[in-house]
Amino acid sequence: MARHLITSALPYINGIKHLGNMVGSMLPADVYSRYLRQRGHDVLYICATDEHGTPAELAAKEQGIPVDAFCAQAHDAQKAVYDGFALAFDYFGRSSSPENREITQHFARRLNENGFIEERAIRQVYSPVDGRFLPDRYVEGTCPHCGYDKARGDQCENCTRVLDPTDLINPRSAISGSTDLEIRETKHLFLLQSKLQNEVEAWVSRHEADWPQLASSIARKWLTEGLHDRAITRDLDWGVPVPADTWPELAAEGKVFYVWFDAPIEYIGATKEWSDQDPENRDWKSWWYDVDDSVRYTEFMAKDNVPFHTVMFPATELGVREPWKKVDFVKAFNWLTYYGGKFSTSQKRGVFTDQALDILPADYWRYFLIANAPESDDSSFTWEHFTATVNKDLADTLGNFVNRVLSFSKKRFGDDVPAGGEPGAAEARLGEQIAELLAEYEAQMEALQFRKAAAALRALWSAGNSYLEEKAPWLEIKTNKDGAALTLRTAMNLIHLYSVVSEPFIPATAKTMREAFALAGDTAAWVTADEARSLVSVPAGTPFTVPPVLFAKLTDEDLETYKERFGGESSAA
Repeated sequence: MARHLITSALPYINGIKHLGNMVGSMLPADVYSRYLRQRGHDVLYICATDEHGTPAELAAKEQGIPVDAFCAQAHDAQKAVYDGFALAFDYFGRSSSPENREITQHFARRLNENGFIEERAIRQVYSPVDGRFLPDRYVEGTCPHCGYDKARGDQCENCTRVLDPTDLINPRSAISGSTDLEIRETKHLFLLQSKLQNEVEAWVSRHEADWPQLASSIARKWLTEGLHDRAITRDLDWGVPVPADTWPELAAEGKVFYVWFDAPIEYIGATKEWSDQDPENRDWKSWWYDVDDSVRYTEFMAKDNVPFHTVMFPATELGVREPWKKVDFVKAFNWLTYYGGKFSTSQKRGVFTDQALDILPADYWRYFLIANAPESDDSSFTWEHFTATVNKDLADTLGNFVNRVLSFSKKRFGDDVPAGGEPGAAEARLGEQIAELLAEYEAQMEALQFRKAAAALRALWSAGNSYLEEKAPWLEIKTNKDGAALTLRTAMNLIHLYSVVSEPFIPATAKTMREAFALAGDTAAWVTADEARSLVSVPAGTPFTVPPVLFAKLTDEDLETYKERFGGESSAA
């Protein structure tokens, strides 16, 4: 079996993330990781909080606590939410770790030795009111390309164009709001991406055909426009320090590396963090260094992160002239909007991940988000769509099927899976249908087509309902008790099959379904085609219990309550 290295874009440290952040990186990475583990692959799923850079300093300043203390608290708060969503990271690290500092500084030294880093004097924004140089994110203003008036000095989040602070129209300090800004000279390190253009282009050309069109088009756009040399240091108090043994003057001035230089390296750093916790049994380099094709590396991210992962980080890895593993497949997502507008903490618009878990269990959110993942274009979250999906797919198609099969069997046959009857034409048709749908589900999961995989899973659930309606055991039992027993036993085998194959999407519910059966030695990780056709994994005589309602239906009152609390269509901007 293949070894799969999986990373999702690092969530930034300043605040709990909204649902769009969850569906654009971490949740699909978790679903894919769970699926691969079930299929017997060796999987390492790595993520971490991205803790350096301007927003962390600003958030800590606002709270009046040291930035390292702020980051430690925020990391724990984010990890608690991700645990609540049942994200099964192998390790969730921190970009402020000693391991990331060590590897980032190593990369910088090697790039310097190979002639890809240059110290340059530049003119940079200085704020007399704040008494300091302003790194790019400390400068806000109007984007010269799209006119967005809250663009940052590094990138416009509206049109995703990369910027320099001096590009902004009507710039202002993000610290004080002062527009009294000056341009002064200071020194910084530059990554000479222009010297790596041909190598990066050749590398992208070898891979882009396999990537989603969204990822390849963004990478190609950057390359077509030409790679520019980029400053990779900043004037901040918080970050990976420039090593004094290589750049003593800059180190003495307190320069730190740009967050977008060290953050992707943290994928490696977090793996070393994971390894350092159990060095006798874990070898971080076996996942990252000189592994060739023995490891398949898949990255998950939203579209605004794509250029850094398809161009800047590969340029860094190429420039160190060491055999570090580079990404094989970039799974890029568009944006999830809220009624067509942006999620906004300040405007109290949209659902954030901690709030979501306060309202409903994680499986409601996991299924809805993946079933509506913004893969081909942006998708919009609405409470109407969420309510309809929960009620139709989860409560009716899956939950009601499980409840009525087990409740009716318990009522008419007792606490064990009923015996009697021999499979006939209806069961043969069902078996073939389930095998075909399972193959479709597997194919879409292998292709990382999550909406299509969700549709295939939903079709598997629907097949059980169709079979039940066809056989109608509540009528069948009046004239053919053995036939009704066969129908219910077959349906119970479907429930067990659903418990296995639904686990990547709804792990808690899958566990509940599986534990409904006291099946000795039930260690099956997946369902084979033959098992899908025969549907005999749960034999007659197996004790079972009826679980509580798996998914509660959402009411019109619930819908109105959610819209009032979080903002609905009328408040969309």
